[in-house]
Amino acid sequence: MATYKKNPRKGGKSSQKNIEENSTTAEVFNSLDSSASRSEQWVSKNQTTLLGIIGVVVLSLLIYMAYSGYIKEPKEKIAANLMSFPRLQFNEAINAETKSRDSILKLAINGNQEKVGFLSISKNYGSTSAGNLANYYAGISYQKMNNYEKALEHLKKFSSNDELLEPIAKGAMGDIYADQNKLEKALKFYKKAAKSRDNNLTTPLFLFKAGNISVSLKKYKEAVSYFERIKNQYPDAEEATDIDSYLNIAKFSI
Repeated sequence: MATYKKNPRKGGKSSQKNIEENSTTAEVFNSLDSSASRSEQWVSKNQTTLLGIIGVVVLSLLIYMAYSGYIKEPKEKIAANLMSFPRLQFNEAINAETKSRDSILKLAINGNQEKVGFLSISKNYGSTSAGNLANYYAGISYQKMNNYEKALEHLKKFSSNDELLEPIAKGAMGDIYADQNKLEKALKFYKKAAKSRDNNLTTPLFLFKAGNISVSLKKYKEAVSYFERIKNQYPDAEEATDIDSYLNIAKFSI
């Protein structure tokens, strides 16, 4: 009688692999279940704290919306309207003769019995765009009256992303320090003014001023870099008209 060897169980290795995979999958799900359970326990335990945090966030958002709609926006409109009078006086002073200019600028700064000036707007609406702009105008007004301390005080309060006002404000501080013969500080602000915005109007102007101050400070190599930049990058600017003369003076002084 013939004897036969029993065939190995079909798919033995494959079955073993499936068992291991199923086992690994079970472990993963068990781990996830355990983590989920711990998360649920943590949430349950800290539910009061979480609700409190959510409540604070929602309340802060509502307060901000109320502030923007009922306080900030109306203040912006009021401040903008108040700026009309002092700005009109400022523009008139710029075109006025020297003798009457200071009195008109004082009116722009302080206002009169009926209209407020830049100082009042800056003080009472400092958080608004108009209040910020009032600092700029007050600073320039004081500068034109040679009240340098007050001019710097207000110009330092002013901040802007405007293409012209930002560099002009910094350049004005450079002019003030230059007038006081504080040349290092003047150079510092002329460099800031030239760097703050890149345009064909203010950048070459303050590069030119930085170059001349550098020559006065005997920083000739630095002066050359400013004058060369005007020549190469801003050939159509007014400051480039006779730039070779300034450039040669600086070069030959090195």
